[in-house]
Amino acid sequence: MAPKEMAPVYVLGVGMTKFIKPRGKVDYTELGFEAGIKAMLDAQINYDQVDQGVACYCYGDSTCGQRVFYQFGMTQIPIYNVNNNCSTGSTGLFMGRNAIGYGQSDCVLVVGFEKMSAGSLQNFFQDRENPIGTSNLVMAETRGIAKAPGAAQLFGNAGREYMEKYGAKSEDFAEIARVNHLHSKNNPYSQFQDQYTLDQISKSTMIHAPLTKLQCCPTSDGAAAAVLVSQAFLDARPHLKSQAVLMAGQAMATDSPNLFNKSDIELVGYGMGQRAAADALAQAHARIDDVSVVELHDCFSANEMVTIDALGMSAPGKAHELVRNGDLTYGGKFLVNPSGGLISKGHPLGATGLAQCAELVWHLRGWANNRSVPGTRMCLQHNLGLGGAAVVGVYRRADGQEAKDVSNEEVGKLNKLGYNPAVEAKGFTKAQVDATRSKRARSAWAIQDTEEKVEARF
Repeated sequence: MAPKEMAPVYVLGVGMTKFIKPRGKVDYTELGFEAGIKAMLDAQINYDQVDQGVACYCYGDSTCGQRVFYQFGMTQIPIYNVNNNCSTGSTGLFMGRNAIGYGQSDCVLVVGFEKMSAGSLQNFFQDRENPIGTSNLVMAETRGIAKAPGAAQLFGNAGREYMEKYGAKSEDFAEIARVNHLHSKNNPYSQFQDQYTLDQISKSTMIHAPLTKLQCCPTSDGAAAAVLVSQAFLDARPHLKSQAVLMAGQAMATDSPNLFNKSDIELVGYGMGQRAAADALAQAHARIDDVSVVELHDCFSANEMVTIDALGMSAPGKAHELVRNGDLTYGGKFLVNPSGGLISKGHPLGATGLAQCAELVWHLRGWANNRSVPGTRMCLQHNLGLGGAAVVGVYRRADGQEAKDVSNEEVGKLNKLGYNPAVEAKGFTKAQVDATRSKRARSAWAIQDTEEKVEARF
């Protein structure tokens, strides 16, 4: 079936919490509330203007989304709860974009949040089939099962295959991690902001070769949110057009039968990433070379390597050459993961895709002025969930022009917050919360003491 024509959809507001270690001290209600309020403040809207809500999380009982959204207001709008493994946040964006693009809504709030357990990802249900059990069977046949976390084995094995087929070396994977850790120093929301040498990364604890500990993303608590709007909604607010970012193309893909072709690279989403990227770029009438900044799902350095290839950023089998040429950082062909990526920023599953969106929106507005790239017109987001779903989004400014750095002082005036959220992780006031929550259907019972707890952390 030929795709139907979609109306334009814009990201008008974004917000996020600082990503933190999962110590159980901050509940998902607080995380989701903070990110949602920040996104609505950024979009300069009230919750009464939201037509639909999308809640994105993996760790939690059913209807956690309603528990978070009711704190903004109980306006009886549809609220969806999304769980699509590590691509959950971008899946929520995909749903919100479709709702607006096909005329169902004018304003959708998407909130991703996660309160995780410390340590490697675990299966909670032991009395039923593991959703990626078939992939694990293939892995067992190709390279066996090792005493290492399951995800690290899958992605580490993909790295091994890339080395065997194309000549990449272990230091190439370590260099990917070095660059991401370096970038995180400029992101105030990053869980880690430490800089490491290539030698330190290579010699950190081996998890599953070629992956050392500093090449693996941590588990994290955190939240991020986005306000998506229609052309009509934006046209009614012409003073906000300079901050609106067009979702020029977006596609979600799942696995083909190639998943089981005994390739370790295919087991970690190569094919679906390739398909999603091709579809999203086609929608945007763009080529990968038009893209300046990429937020790429680097849950492990090996995944960044194979995804560079899948997205067409390099010639097939040549991703390691981009790494060696310095083409993934400032001064190179692309700027990849200026946020620090999952490796350093952290990876609260439901929030990751929305945090990627926020980072790229800030770049296209010209607000990410401590980590921007001159001449940026188009950005690309890649978010991956095994089991599986890959979501790729292409963003550009509403006016089609290249981003120009805006001073922090000017940003503070434009957003009426007095500071630039792209470079400072600050909070909000009681008055700002009062202006953002529903005027006609708010409930003190629904919010309990969340507002006080959030403001106490500021």
